Amino acid sequence: MLIDISTSRSDTPANQSAPARRPHDDAPDTAALFQRLAAAGDGPEREAVRDELVSAWLPMAHRIAGRFRDRGESLEDLRQVAALGLVKAIDRFDPDRGAFESYAVPTITGEVKRHFRDRMWALRVPRRVQELRNKVRVARRELTQNPGSPEPSVAAIAAHAGLTEEEVNAGMEAIDSFSTLSLDAELSAGGGDGYSLADSLGASDSSYDTVVDRESAKEGLRRLPERERAILYMRFFEDMTQSRIADRLGISQMHVSRLISRSCARVRDEVLAERANRPGDGRPRPTTDPTP
Repeated sequence: MLIDISTSRSDTPANQSAPARRPHDDAPDTAALFQRLAAAGDGPEREAVRDELVSAWLPMAHRIAGRFRDRGESLEDLRQVAALGLVKAIDRFDPDRGAFESYAVPTITGEVKRHFRDRMWALRVPRRVQELRNKVRVARRELTQNPGSPEPSVAAIAAHAGLTEEEVNAGMEAIDSFSTLSLDAELSAGGGDGYSLADSLGASDSSYDTVVDRESAKEGLRRLPERERAILYMRFFEDMTQSRIADRLGISQMHVSRLISRSCARVRDEVLAERANRPGDGRPRPTTDPTP
């Protein structure tokens, strides 16, 4: 159903001026229409009565939407969200359980607040943190409502809102998370030359992986036979060719190549097995020396 958010009525006679509305006088008497809606079955008659109720109560929905203006969302969009809440209130209202206004106001207000909660956060935060944000914001406003009041401390906000200081800090961080800053935003460099926020961020250092691999291989290297350790040292630390190593040890170059390949494979397999058998993966760690 398309909702016309205009509050004017086209069927008003040209020679008859509309009665002046008092402020917030937007609660029409629609008890008879709700009785008709409850009695009507699915079909054109129900849709017609429903549309008439929406038109009658739409000014109230617009007034509620106006309470949330200047919060980063256009008033037109807020009115559409409030109108959706009005339709939901009309569909769910039971005319035998009281006045429609007392049911519609919290329903429409909740729909608008849900819109802000689900759609307006630039950085998504958990619902619990959003609630902490609201409590902290209200507490700060109440503590600073008197002119000249200093900015309340975290401890004062926690005592006023009945929260812990850790919860207050989480709520204050969430206040700044409602909107985000682009990585391309220019920052002042002090000397006049601007640079972007992305320029101040660090990057992963591949050298850390090298350090981790070296430390992981130490134990496996210590468990190698002395001759194989010497071959690896001459090859990778003294940068000797396999031919020179073979001449120094009095063995063939092919044998040196096989020893290097076998030693490297053994150290690599032991490191991978050690990582796989660390606590937390469900498998026991080896309790004996794997050296044959």
